[in-house]
Amino acid sequence: MHKIWVADDDDAIRMVLEESLKSAGFDIDIFKDADSLITELNKSQPDLIITDIKMPGTHGYDLLKHVNDNFEEIPVIVMTAFTDMQAAVDSYGGGAFEYLPKPFDLDEAIEIIHRALEGKPKTSGLKAISSSEIIGNASSMQIVFRAIGKLSNTNATVLIEGESGTGKELIAKSLHKNSPRYDMPFVALNMADIPKELVESELFGHEKGAFTGAVEQRIGRFEQANGGTLFLDEIGDMPLECQTRLLRVLSNKEFYRVGGDKPIKVDVRILAATHQDLHGLVSLSKFREDLFYRLNVIRIEVPRLKDRISDIKLLTTAFLKMHSDSLGEELRVLSKEALAILESYDWPGNVRQLENICYWLTLMSPTQNIKVEDLPTEIKDNEPIEFSASAGWEKGLELWVKDLANSKDTNLLEIVGPKLDKILIQAALEKTNGKKNEAAVLLGWGRNTLSKKMKELGI
Repeated sequence: MHKIWVADDDDAIRMVLEESLKSAGFDIDIFKDADSLITELNKSQPDLIITDIKMPGTHGYDLLKHVNDNFEEIPVIVMTAFTDMQAAVDSYGGGAFEYLPKPFDLDEAIEIIHRALEGKPKTSGLKAISSSEIIGNASSMQIVFRAIGKLSNTNATVLIEGESGTGKELIAKSLHKNSPRYDMPFVALNMADIPKELVESELFGHEKGAFTGAVEQRIGRFEQANGGTLFLDEIGDMPLECQTRLLRVLSNKEFYRVGGDKPIKVDVRILAATHQDLHGLVSLSKFREDLFYRLNVIRIEVPRLKDRISDIKLLTTAFLKMHSDSLGEELRVLSKEALAILESYDWPGNVRQLENICYWLTLMSPTQNIKVEDLPTEIKDNEPIEFSASAGWEKGLELWVKDLANSKDTNLLEIVGPKLDKILIQAALEKTNGKKNEAAVLLGWGRNTLSKKMKELGI
């Protein structure tokens, strides 16, 4: 009979696990904290340890480290109610066999215990490098977090699939930051943004005179990413002829610049992303089958926002705080009714659209408390619209000004003008890295005009 030790300061969790695991045929010992378990480890050892993270006294991660340093053969399963990506990375990176976000399914936990007891290898224990901007508590996001955590020790090629706006590049950055290549370059290239005739030059670079307009040598993205990670976004848009060259680089780890005759060796980890069905493109002969299987070593599927509605509150809170800080505005807070509207919306633009809406609300909401009537008409009427830098903002501005006109009798320009000036000035200063002379030129003002307006607006 396998001996399992459980450390958790929650009486209910200990009781449920003790009863369930005994019923499953295990010999169970229960500990209220990590310190008492560590003391007992000096006398005897179990076949497996299950531990909570946040407990009085010794932290669960410290227990994990102690076991890995002194009893490496004992697998450890980590439980935590703190279900963010960093918890997963810290758990796997610290050497845990598995990470279980609370609440978890008991049948799943027992299945994981059986796998751990079969002697499958644990992760090797690379400490997590950095936190992540990825936010989510939904079960579909826990799958993503666990995948990132498990991959934190590897250089594996990963294919990230998901609709536009779901955060595929954020996931790629997290995979890089929590990998052995974390201190090397992360280079991103969106294949959909590059004209077909320039793709090879972008990827592999070119020599001077290689083609008309090649007036000097260019270093491509592969060379820029050497030693680090190359993220190829929207890989499904890569032309077939470039797919052939990419496959050759993945196989041989070398390439030629366009117009060059000297092979260039590189060590690059490839992360790819797509919103398309690559397997379907293969069947249509629009994507190479051998490249598909080379990229599809490990696949992470990013959920749509409408499939993780429980995260709407968490995401809006974070986005409203971020934009209030960056714009110097009062923090906006959603009313329960407004939140309910957002949670019932379809979100065709996913998380990116939600972030843009929060930016719009930070600028346009007339009061600190966001009510249903403050939401964009398209959201209230449940008519999807994409708010972005190139589409949707004019309509939002128009709606806000009309609302102001209906609620004010005079001085409309005195309300709208300073807000617009503030946005323009902050954008110009950000573009010029705070250089006022250059910002003034960008805005079409004199330096004195810019300084005066900055003083008036408190910038």
